[in-house]
Amino acid sequence: MAGQPMVTDGGLETDLIYHHGVDLPEFAAFPLLETDSGRELLRRYYGPYVDIARRAGAGVQLETPTWRASRDWGERLGYTAADLRRVNHRAVAVLQKLRDRAGLDPFLVSGNLGPRGDGYVAGDEIDPDDAATYHAAQVDAFAEAGADLVTALTLTGTGEAIGIVRAARSAGLPVAVSFTVERDGRLPDGTPLSTAVTTVDAEAAPDYFMVNCAHPEHIAPALTTGGWLSRIVGLRANASTLSHAELDAATELDEGDPVDLNRAHDKLRSQLPRLTLVGGCCGTDARHVDALWNPDR
Repeated sequence: MAGQPMVTDGGLETDLIYHHGVDLPEFAAFPLLETDSGRELLRRYYGPYVDIARRAGAGVQLETPTWRASRDWGERLGYTAADLRRVNHRAVAVLQKLRDRAGLDPFLVSGNLGPRGDGYVAGDEIDPDDAATYHAAQVDAFAEAGADLVTALTLTGTGEAIGIVRAARSAGLPVAVSFTVERDGRLPDGTPLSTAVTTVDAEAAPDYFMVNCAHPEHIAPALTTGGWLSRIVGLRANASTLSHAELDAATELDEGDPVDLNRAHDKLRSQLPRLTLVGGCCGTDARHVDALWNPDR
């Protein structure tokens, strides 16, 4: 990721729910991997992001549809540990096949995992060792399947982030940690983003950090001065300016405006000297990510 521009995808779950009419219990996309029609839908979702990267002269990093494919969430959907290992393997294979056909280099397949708890609400403080044990099964499945790296999205606290990095290191995989922030630029547990980054770096440094699932206007207050800013390589912003609580209560999709999102995003670039990986999160789709990479189209 040393200076290489990299496109990543948008808000998979919200795109599938609101634009494709797909029911995703527990906000989980991974059950789609179980059927031919589900895998074909996922391929249609990912394809435009490869095209965006090609137009932009950039590489691409795609996240597996496995944000909820860990033990606690899987059990809610009737999945055993063996079932989850199978679907995490299959998720990597789907993107590897897409890479084989795309003819685009670099093309990274990232094993995506989410928090054990709610991605919008901070729960109890998490012990790093407990987090490492919990996430190890999913991380190991990604390693077995040949994923290029692991990306943890929408983390709300530092303990879980440290544990995920430890699990990834044990599995021999590069790892990225992505925190989410509230309107004030702080993590849902109140930790300043700067503190979160430096705390995790001191205990178990990931390969890089990201911020996701927040509008650029919410991320901006977090970007104070300091060398820690160079550790943030990726942004996956929300289209909406609503808070997490407002988004959680919403019954309709607030997809914002791709042009406005790009303008707000551009204001952050000068503060993030190593920003190279750019995509979207909730409410975004290929239109938004295209606007971020090809604004003159």
